[in-house]
Amino acid sequence: MGTHILDKLFNPRGVAVFGASEREGSVGRTVLANLLAAGFKRTLLPVNPKYAEVQGLHCVPELKPGEHMVDLALIATPARAVPGILRNCGEAGLRGAVILSAGFGEAGREGERLQQECVEIAQRYRMRLIGPNCLGIMRPGIGLNATFSHNQALPGKLGLISSSGALITAVLDWAEPTGIGFSSVASTGDAADVDFGELLDYLAVDPETQGILLYVEGIRHTRRFLSGLRAAARMKPVVVLKSARHAATAQAAATHTGAMMGSDAVFDAALQRAGVVRVERVSQWFSAAQTLASGVRLRGEDLAILTNGGGPGVMAVDRAADLGLNLATLADGTLAALNALLPAHWSHGNPVDILGDATPERYGEALRIVLADPGVHMASVLLTPQAMTDPDACAEAVIEQARKSHKPVLACWMGDPLVARARNRFDAEGIPQFRTPEGAVETFAWLIEHRRNQRMLLQVPGPRSDDQPADIEGARLILQHARSQGRRVLSMRESRAVLAAFHIPCSPSILARDPADAMLAAETQGFPVALKISAPDLTHKSDFGGVRLNLRSVQAVRQQAQEMLDQIHEQFPEVEVEGVSVERMAEVGHVRELLVGISRDPVFGPVIAFGLGGTAVEVIGDQAVALPPLNPSLARRLMAQTRAARTLGTFRGAPPVREGAVEQVLLRVSEMACELPELAALDINPLQAGENGVMAVDARIELADPAHDGRDYAHMAIHPYPGHMARKVTTRDGHELELRPIRPEDAAIEQEFVRSLSEKSRYLRFMRSMDELTPEMLVRFTQIDYDREMAFIAVDHHTGREVQVGVARYTTEPDGESAEFAVVISDAWQGRGVGSLLMEAVIDSARNAGLRELFGEVLRHNGGMLALAQRHGFQREILASDEEIIRVSRRLH
Repeated sequence: MGTHILDKLFNPRGVAVFGASEREGSVGRTVLANLLAAGFKRTLLPVNPKYAEVQGLHCVPELKPGEHMVDLALIATPARAVPGILRNCGEAGLRGAVILSAGFGEAGREGERLQQECVEIAQRYRMRLIGPNCLGIMRPGIGLNATFSHNQALPGKLGLISSSGALITAVLDWAEPTGIGFSSVASTGDAADVDFGELLDYLAVDPETQGILLYVEGIRHTRRFLSGLRAAARMKPVVVLKSARHAATAQAAATHTGAMMGSDAVFDAALQRAGVVRVERVSQWFSAAQTLASGVRLRGEDLAILTNGGGPGVMAVDRAADLGLNLATLADGTLAALNALLPAHWSHGNPVDILGDATPERYGEALRIVLADPGVHMASVLLTPQAMTDPDACAEAVIEQARKSHKPVLACWMGDPLVARARNRFDAEGIPQFRTPEGAVETFAWLIEHRRNQRMLLQVPGPRSDDQPADIEGARLILQHARSQGRRVLSMRESRAVLAAFHIPCSPSILARDPADAMLAAETQGFPVALKISAPDLTHKSDFGGVRLNLRSVQAVRQQAQEMLDQIHEQFPEVEVEGVSVERMAEVGHVRELLVGISRDPVFGPVIAFGLGGTAVEVIGDQAVALPPLNPSLARRLMAQTRAARTLGTFRGAPPVREGAVEQVLLRVSEMACELPELAALDINPLQAGENGVMAVDARIELADPAHDGRDYAHMAIHPYPGHMARKVTTRDGHELELRPIRPEDAAIEQEFVRSLSEKSRYLRFMRSMDELTPEMLVRFTQIDYDREMAFIAVDHHTGREVQVGVARYTTEPDGESAEFAVVISDAWQGRGVGSLLMEAVIDSARNAGLRELFGEVLRHNGGMLALAQRHGFQREILASDEEIIRVSRRLH
């Protein structure tokens, strides 16, 4: 939990402005003027060989090592000069640069070459770059306006990250008169080095930031993006605004799943797993961020609406219905108390219309009664300034009741001049207020979405099902055989075999080469049977007569098989036809036809789809998507988002589908998505489901191009929980422990572990006087991204409960090749070999992840840690910056 690597950019000791100028209208002039106007009090150094002085400041031709207290360079020069400037910055010891200049990746091949050169120079000197072609960054709290925007952001608690500099200028222009302030502002530009992921990671641990606004147009590094997003969302609310919601980036696919899946739906699914909220408009962006950052939290999802006007109440109810929100049913006791308080002709239900002559006392008491109802979890209070209304006094009454309740209260005082003071009072008290009933209701929807998505964020599924192990190697051999023959589409028999390897029930089938074989196959299978054309290159067989159902005699089978073969040969003379697949009709009971599939999104990789299936699947359009891996909770959430879910219970006289049967298929399909990176697409359509079970009636599998990244699960956007790394180990004195990767649910034993450490152990691990982990640190330590970091804990089970006795972790550096490690052992377990067991686990994991170096910083007098490092091949180096710290490092490859 040391200083973040980007902190030197956002909290620099000083700033050097390359290209600083007196020329009117130039970027260099504007940037320097903005820094002066914002009141940046630290070192400010113009760099330009053409000037001796710029805007009243001494100007130098270049930087010299050790002469100036400068950490950050702002570069506003022609693109061709930037590589030389970066070399100068690196030699001078700067930690980062913001490249405002254009003419790089967006400017063709020569610009791309320049951009790559800049990145290589920065890596050589361990500098970080923001941009190029960006607006810049701001840190209003210290007067850092390192942009060429004409806006000065107010200090505040919201972080703002945007791929569009133009949007930032518009947002700042809108935010200033409304009093909205920012902790940090960053424009990513071309994001040659630092991108969304690292900026989110920085704001996640930034104490000045309480909420994060993120504007996204496109994603370059998916894993890094989701990793940073999930890390930030674990610590504080993140609200995302994405443009091009209706742009179809995916090509039309041969499978039903691919054809129906738009990239925006996949983006939504990714955000749900990241625990964040997505909005559609800029005004919603700020409302959601401010409300979530205020600390408002829900304990349920049932809404009560209190109003002094029927019309606004109905508008709020309509919007709640649009968003699928639940209106609370008021308890009998609540209705009785309101009857005693209100005039006889009040609404007698929810919304609670307390009528146009409502006094402040009526507002306060009615709200108190409503909030006391256990079935009410949140309240929206509306006011229209009628002739008998005192908006200010009514606001004070609402504020008083809101203070006393743990349930969220949002206000909507409609109008403008008559309610302006009341709105200011709500703002001062931290009660979210809105100008329209719809705005208040939408905010409750975001609170609910945030609550649900945060629960999804806590899910850390493994890649494999807990039930009977799948024959993963057998499935891979089938895929490899198809590829060796130059085929990208598996035959029906091969597709069924792959499903069977993952224990997905399939209807048995026999391939018949001609009508006579089909008759024999039908007699063997037993009637009724289905016939399906077997031709790997033909998709959606029913569209051109390639499926015949419920055949009950050999005569019908022979006739239909001949007709089918003749029809297909006539329509598709160039297609190779293997014959006819003869299948016994599935006997699952009262049938519901479902679709389960996998498609490969160009940004987020494998995506699982679920919905109603059958021949009219595209017309029905009932589909939800989710990123793998899934667990039972996530599978049920995926199912619940569809109309198909409502057909799985008792439906039109049909008994409910066998409990858990469809869920189990989704878990197996998730396992396929995780373990078969060669899989480009899977269609199970229909998956027949009934009271007797489920059956995959038809399946189609397509292969992807071979992956070049050899890391485990590199094809996935979310790294699964690496449960396969868990194992039993034995200490030197023969004590058995469990050693496994840490999980979110380990928060309690991690907290207890830290509390048990002696003061000396805390000091040696740089914790010093800390008695226990803060909630933020606890989240950061136990909810990790297994792709870029790893933490192993050693757990003792002999006392009848889990007791953590040690932990070792590493976190990958931005270069992607090295990682910093740390090891902590409980005082009572030191000297028993636990440290060596954990160190070996960390080394093996880092090596398997492709890392080249592990390093750590150890206090000089921490003899135990230095000895442990030496035993495992680490070299020592005394840091020139601090002789009390020794750097230990080991090459892994």
